[in-house]
Amino acid sequence: MFENVGSLAAVTAAGPWIYAMVALSVLLDVFLPVLPSGVLVITAATAAAAGSNAAAGGVPHDVPDILALIVSAATASLLGDLVAYRLAWRGGERLDRAIARSRRLTTAQERLGAALSRGGGALVVLARFAPAGRSVVSFCAGAAHRRARDFVPWSALAGLSWAAYSVALGYYGAQWLGATWLATGVSLAALFLAGAGAAYVMRRQPV
Repeated sequence: MFENVGSLAAVTAAGPWIYAMVALSVLLDVFLPVLPSGVLVITAATAAAAGSNAAAGGVPHDVPDILALIVSAATASLLGDLVAYRLAWRGGERLDRAIARSRRLTTAQERLGAALSRGGGALVVLARFAPAGRSVVSFCAGAAHRRARDFVPWSALAGLSWAAYSVALGYYGAQWLGATWLATGVSLAALFLAGAGAAYVMRRQPV
């Protein structure tokens, strides 16, 4: 089984460190959206599927636990959002001027404010899937001094939804297609497609 997943053996060899790697990548990608946190989560989940199949065949294994992966990714997502939120809250006039100079950031801030004031934060959840959307929403929420009780629960839901979706893609993709790089590629394509769909919906939302 592990011959079919190639370099995934390196992921399984990481043991408990894989959770720290996932958490650190997810935590930091609010500041560096180019970090492949989604790729790492899906790859680890694919390795978990490979390990479960190997265990069924009596092959020794040491693979990530999917529930622990979800908890690690979701917790790190929330913590990263909170750090960005607090930094933006204290950013002062310099950050306000930077947002004012960007039409995209200004529009995002208006949409976020309208969504939170109506008691709904679906925009926060959508933004977690869109490329760089998490960063924009977290910084705009802090810069606009939105109340933490209006933002944090939706950020937690967004992180949990994204983590569960990413892990499910990797795990069940490997179960259905086999623990191969093809399964990982299909799972990543599904994640990117969800991100593109979320970005499209966000752009279509009226201010």
